[in-house]
Amino acid sequence: MVNIKNGISYEMNGWRYISVKGTPRERGFAHGYYAAKDFKEIQRMMNYSVLEDFGKPWSFFIEASKTALKPTIMQHFHEFYEEMEGIAEGCKAGGTETTIDEIIAWNNNITLLDCWYPSTQAASGGPKLGSEGGAKDRCSAFIATGDYTEDGKIVIAHNSFVQYMDGQFYNVILDITPTKGHRIIMQTAPCCIWSGTDVFITSKGIMGTETTIGGFNAYKNNYTIACRIRQAMQYGNNLDDYVEILLKGNSGDYANAWLFADIHTNEIMRFELGLQYHDVKRTKNGYYYGANFAFSPEIRNLECSDTGYCDVRRHQGARQVRIPDLMEEHKGKINIEVAKKIISDHYDVYLHKINPCSRTVCSHYDLDAREYMSDPSRPKPFQARGVVDGAVMDTASAKKMAFYMRWGNSCGIPFHAKEYCNDHRQWSQLAPYLKDRPTQPWTFFTITDNYSKKLKTLNSKPKKTGKKTRKNM
Repeated sequence: MVNIKNGISYEMNGWRYISVKGTPRERGFAHGYYAAKDFKEIQRMMNYSVLEDFGKPWSFFIEASKTALKPTIMQHFHEFYEEMEGIAEGCKAGGTETTIDEIIAWNNNITLLDCWYPSTQAASGGPKLGSEGGAKDRCSAFIATGDYTEDGKIVIAHNSFVQYMDGQFYNVILDITPTKGHRIIMQTAPCCIWSGTDVFITSKGIMGTETTIGGFNAYKNNYTIACRIRQAMQYGNNLDDYVEILLKGNSGDYANAWLFADIHTNEIMRFELGLQYHDVKRTKNGYYYGANFAFSPEIRNLECSDTGYCDVRRHQGARQVRIPDLMEEHKGKINIEVAKKIISDHYDVYLHKINPCSRTVCSHYDLDAREYMSDPSRPKPFQARGVVDGAVMDTASAKKMAFYMRWGNSCGIPFHAKEYCNDHRQWSQLAPYLKDRPTQPWTFFTITDNYSKKLKTLNSKPKKTGKKTRKNM
């Protein structure tokens, strides 16, 4: 067993907490070592799902990233390249064979699968768009300050609704202390240098999250989003820096409505980032939200297709109604507990009743017969897709570099893989790859300052709230 002196890892309430520090290679090695077992499961999942969804093996995309992405990352983001080298080495030391090329491909799988591959297909005369008419829809989120919150300070909430196949691996809380730049705590997946779900807090007092812009279809192979957002988190000192860093070398990959906040100025920002177009809104009194459509008419009309905008049969249009209703209903009262309720909401504005389904803020495609689908190319009835988490943070928690997280679903409805596959046999082929996500409590996570003290505390605590395991320091 390898003796890791610059990190710690434990499990709690469905999450794996990993804290690492040091040079790029040092922190990467510790991260890879702690995540090795989980990454072996990811390899198995990717080998199945990529071939199933694209007709090309995962190895094809690993090889493609060597020429399409790797040289640019080595040249312009060498620090992060070294960190990924360390992750690959740590994985191997932990018993999982991998390469730097696979770690690069995994960190940039959204870029490769959702952006680069469709663009290369279009260039060769194939279909331009993916199976869902452009970029996939992911997540619900809001950010509020001033008159909308209980104390006038910032509150942020987010959940990730994704394909369960890969989304079930975004259960890592990564606390990373680099030798240069700002400390970061974020939700992520094993062996990732960035969040992917984009829930993070930095030691500079910046909080961030996002929701994807559904139907987005513009791409240019430049700097990947994985490197750009990590650069912003680690080196961004203010909201202006985030805009500048994300725009530099923008590829249009993982196009998002970014929601950022600065706890020192009490200012919040919505930064909609397309490829040729972007839009920035900022305020110290109000709220912004994301629901997988672009507010910007330029992005929505010129860089997207099939957006679901204003269509309350679709989750974009439905949340375009429901999230503002909730913000106004709770105006002046929004705090951590209210934010948990908002992000767990099950009111269906199309049917005018409580109805956990694809249209609700806490999304449940796996419970939805989709009888009101307006576009058959979108997710299918009872698809293994929906919310897999919940995240809430405010100014007070950000000062401690901490947030409240719930694994499984924002509302707590459990997912039982065997039962799901038995009930919906059209998806039974997923049975070997899907994991159960039982009901879990909201859990408070913060940074680890003293590894020895932390381990002593963990050993002395009763195991009431979930399974905990510890690895060597």
